[in-house]
This record gives sequence, C-alpha cells and structure tokens, in this order.
Amino acid sequence: MSELPGKLIIIRHGESEWNALGKWTGHTDVHLTTKGFREAAMMGECLRDIKIDYAFISQQMRTKETLEGVLDASGQYDVPYEVHAGINERSYGEYTGKNKWEMKEEVGEERFNAIRRGWDEPIPGGETLKTVYQRAMRAFREDILPRLKGGQNVLVVAHGNSIRALIKYIESVSDEDIGTIEMIFGTALIYVLDDEGKSIDKSVRSIDTSLPPA
Repeated sequence: MSELPGKLIIIRHGESEWNALGKWTGHTDVHLTTKGFREAAMMGECLRDIKIDYAFISQQMRTKETLEGVLDASGQYDVPYEVHAGINERSYGEYTGKNKWEMKEEVGEERFNAIRRGWDEPIPGGETLKTVYQRAMRAFREDILPRLKGGQNVLVVAHGNSIRALIKYIESVSDEDIGTIEMIFGTALIYVLDDEGKSIDKSVRSIDTSLPPA
C-alpha cells in the first residue's frame, strides 16, 4: 500500500457547558465553556506548524467554536470547512441531559461502562457505537479520504464517540477492544494513512487541559 500525500489530524472539541456539568450531551447544541475556548486556542498553538487545507466539523456548535479557535490561534484564517452529519456525536436518546455519575449509581458500574464504551450496547431511543461507526465510515470513505488522496491535510473536529469510531477503522481495533479506547480532551491525533485509510504512522500532541483559562 502506498502512503497518502495528505495528513489527517483529528481533535475533540473543547470542554462544553454540559461536559462541565457531567451531562450526556449527544446531539444537544451547547456552547464551549471559557475553559473550552481556551483549550481550542491552545490546540491551535500546538498545531501551528501543520498547514491545514480543509476541515470537517459536525453539526454541533461546539465543534465549530473549537475549529474557529484552533484556526485563529494557528494563524490559518481562511481554511474552508464542511459541516458533516456523519461525524456527529452519538445520540444518547432518553439518557440525553442526564448526569453520567448519577446514572452510574442508578444502573450499576457494569451497565454504565457498557453504555459509555461498548460496541453495540443499546440506549433507549439512542444510537450504539456500532451505528455511529457506520455513518462515520461513510463520511470517512466518501468525503475525507478523497481529500487526503488529493494531497490535502485534513483536520477533523468531532466528538468522543465519532472519533472512537474513526480510530476503530484507522487503527484496526476489534469490537472487543474498542471499549478500552478513549479520545481524551486536549489531544490531537496526526495520521499518515495508506490507500485504504489505515494508519501507517501516528503521532500524538497534547495540551495541558488542567490549566485555568487565561
């Protein structure tokens, strides 16, 4: 397999208002916190040396706010971007807006961990990670990968679960092992991929998300 000329950069949005409250957010449109905006700017500084040719964000406002902060801080003001439903966060159905840690007490640790990290764990009225994977892969194959093949460096700003779905394919993670994968805040994954979109090389950059807002 040959190496694609474009790099793929994946980051998670900065801290949102509901992240700060410990709520399952899903498709709910909430803004970044002050800390989240600061994280976006710090990530932009961290990626300043990488030319970004194109970006994809989800339909949730927190990814757009993160993208704007990243591009401003990296001095790349005119990068075209596309809003793509395929990389939306997982729908949490009836659990949307509920406090995660209260739910853990209610359903028990085993069920709670299965809901958060499992591959095909159902949620009333919501999506499994398997469902997220199916739509994220359509976005990856049909829209993201062609740009990488065309030599563009592509930034994807998405969510914990839609990023886990992409990682599953790119890094060939099994259904059983995907539960151990987490996309933490303040981390950028930088991939060199082959023709099939599989990882040839991966580097990770991180910011200190414990820092208070400036």
